[in-house]
Amino acid sequence: MSTEGNHSLVSSSDVNGTAVYSRDGTHIGTIDHLMIDKESGKVAYAVMGFGGFLGLGEEHHPVPWGKLNYDVSRDGFTTDLTEAEVKGAPERTSDWHRDRAWEQRVHEHYGAPMYWI
Repeated sequence: MSTEGNHSLVSSSDVNGTAVYSRDGTHIGTIDHLMIDKESGKVAYAVMGFGGFLGLGEEHHPVPWGKLNYDVSRDGFTTDLTEAEVKGAPERTSDWHRDRAWEQRVHEHYGAPMYWI
């Protein structure tokens, strides 16, 4: 995901597939897709893919967008989260993207500000 000039806008299609690294530089996953709040327009989550091989066996976990920071030198995102912390997050419900109580538990788990406040 390269950037040209000082533009801060990026297409969601350019974010999909971008690597995510821990603070120590360890590759912990990639962004599969984004979840955007329809009312506010804010990016709520980056759904990240972990593990697997060639797309098989990969697990997907939503991570609050506020826990990711773009790092130009890595051409990817960095986070203070670990893969174990992500996999230990509250289990998703079948309707997780419409379950505010679940979202609150997730944001508390990660210590992330709630995007809807």
